[in-house]
Amino acid sequence: MNDVYAHTPRENGQEWHSLKDHLLSVAEMARLFAVPFNGEKVAYLCGLLHDLGKFHPHFQAYLQKQANGENARSIPHAIWGAAFMYQLYWKKMKHPHAWEWLSLPIAGHHAGLHSSAYLSLTCEENLEKQRSHFLEILRQAESFLKEFVFPFIQQGIETLPFSETEREMWIRFVFSSLVDADYLDTERHFQPELSQIRHLTVSITDLWDCFVADQQRLTNQADDTVVNRVRREVYEECIRAAAKPQGMFRLTVPTGGGKTRSSLAFALSHAVKHRLDRVIVAIPYTSIIEQTANVYRGIFGNDAVLEHHSQVEVDDQKEAADAQTIKHRLSAENWDAPLIVTTTVQLFDSLFSNRPSKVRKLHNLSRSVIILDEIQALSPELLKPTLDALVMLVRHCQTTVVLSSATQPFFEESKFLDVFSEVEVEEILPSLLVDHHFQQMQRVDYDIWKTPISLQELARFIREQKQLLVVFNTRKEAKECVELLQEDEGVFHLSTLLCGAHRRQILDEVRERLRKNRPVRLISTQVVEAGVDLDFPIVMRQMGPLDRIVQAAGRCNREGKMDKGQVIIFETEEMPSPRGPYRTAMETARFLLTQRQPDDLHKPNIFREYFRHLFAAVDVDSKNIQKDRETLDYPLVAEKYRLIDQDTVSVIVPYAESLEYLRMWESSPSRYSFRRLQPYMIQLYRFEAEKKAKDGWLREVADNVYEWLGDYDERVGIKEEVHDPFSLIG
Repeated sequence: MNDVYAHTPRENGQEWHSLKDHLLSVAEMARLFAVPFNGEKVAYLCGLLHDLGKFHPHFQAYLQKQANGENARSIPHAIWGAAFMYQLYWKKMKHPHAWEWLSLPIAGHHAGLHSSAYLSLTCEENLEKQRSHFLEILRQAESFLKEFVFPFIQQGIETLPFSETEREMWIRFVFSSLVDADYLDTERHFQPELSQIRHLTVSITDLWDCFVADQQRLTNQADDTVVNRVRREVYEECIRAAAKPQGMFRLTVPTGGGKTRSSLAFALSHAVKHRLDRVIVAIPYTSIIEQTANVYRGIFGNDAVLEHHSQVEVDDQKEAADAQTIKHRLSAENWDAPLIVTTTVQLFDSLFSNRPSKVRKLHNLSRSVIILDEIQALSPELLKPTLDALVMLVRHCQTTVVLSSATQPFFEESKFLDVFSEVEVEEILPSLLVDHHFQQMQRVDYDIWKTPISLQELARFIREQKQLLVVFNTRKEAKECVELLQEDEGVFHLSTLLCGAHRRQILDEVRERLRKNRPVRLISTQVVEAGVDLDFPIVMRQMGPLDRIVQAAGRCNREGKMDKGQVIIFETEEMPSPRGPYRTAMETARFLLTQRQPDDLHKPNIFREYFRHLFAAVDVDSKNIQKDRETLDYPLVAEKYRLIDQDTVSVIVPYAESLEYLRMWESSPSRYSFRRLQPYMIQLYRFEAEKKAKDGWLREVADNVYEWLGDYDERVGIKEEVHDPFSLIG
């Protein structure tokens, strides 16, 4: 046993990683991670057996060659622990689900979760065709199995009362516990200095104490305006509601009513009350993430806040044990910070993923408060599986979920979303108070232009205004409008093809010009329309979904310093017709606006009507994902569930210190060095990135991470014409 290893020595060292120590350490960590969702027994067994195949002498010889710097073909090892459990629990003990609970996470801890049908065939094949290989593993592992595995198996595994889709998600959470435990123990061996960083974080109680002190400072400075009175009332109600039991909550606040800060107050106070581990804030737009994370860092300091919207996604098909592959694998985030700010894309694509690098963090959703900001922005065509996953978190994972928005969908009122009837939604603010707040916060007049306008005419109108924001549906039209205004003073542009650091710099300059009453015309995609702290006298919003229009209006007269701001809803002659649910939402909005008065946009009930129409017009499980979940087809579910239809990759652009940070990360890859690169990244479709790489515009620096080699413009970002994956979602 003492001469059997899990990993080669770390760089410049002689210490090998004992396989026995690794298996026991991973098992114990996985067990602790899985306690909140009653998965500790299964996770512990998965940890004991995940590297069973490494007992084979062929794998030990492979490690020796790796350590000597020789080229060696990787020896698959993950299947053998899975085959052992398959043979034991399915063929011998006939347990209805235990083989899936155990075999799927074990087999997938490098390559990703397989489908149940595929894995059973693979186990059968391997047990038949490589019987001698399997028996040799059992012979080499005999003492370990007798001492640690068989005594635990004899204790039995409970059958948990889950529905079929809950079982599918539960297995994914066990998988997450195993993968994270495996990665952490491997990191402790290869990068002990990084492993130590994890113990330097602050607690939720520390964050709450900091927040209370900062709130007192803010309260002392605030003027007694209508806006500030509404914000104070929202805050007080959030603190009051935080004492309630865990569950599903709804927070409805008009734009500018302090929703972001008050929802965090609820989350922190609630987490302290129920002794939870972290707060996760999920936001649909990267621009809001950057702003929100910076605000939080100002309150709590850098170490307390993890801003996560891009990550290294290694090739999970590899079982290679070379140091560089392992380091890139360990770069995946696991959300072990007390405060996470992330995208809804990162959160929900991970919840339905089968890839270890994405799923690693999921077990940390348990014992958390998840704030879903701008909840109305969830993809209508994926709502049924999305809401089903949220219900699972609330019912079985000790998780509290907050649905936060000015334009609430009220999912439970749709007969097409019956999955949401499993939980009761608790209102944080009483409905009468919500109505009162919306009446008080009427800071704009809406003007709907009946006739489409050309871009040239629109540019002339923009030129006549001293300060205004124009929000387009697509990057293409926004860019064309900017080009028409490029000779004018104070013209700025925002889209997701500008990196986050660049957008932050532009927003700072825009705010400064607004404050000094200097000319500023901001031409933007939807990246700016929700949550971004801007205060324009005039906002123009291209016709789109009703919630998007009202969210854009929240950037107009935001602080209530004018009597009324002006919000113009317009269409262009050249306006492309969007496809899919965005088009359905836009047509639903156009229909409602012909039936109602513009002032009705100030009434929260219009959104209940709007979303009822929308959910009836859209198939809320258009890809039939729920059926695939019931059959445990993890690869197919991951392929179908995409908030962005096609794969995207991260592209590092040459802005400010980006290249310096890139070289640092290339020389020493880790999650910590990669985090410094996030503000300098944009996203491109994979097919497009691969083509650009062939044409010499991109250099691949890691799996799914590229460096942009072309021009980067101070106004429009990367210069080679590309499609924008986020053109209709921010």
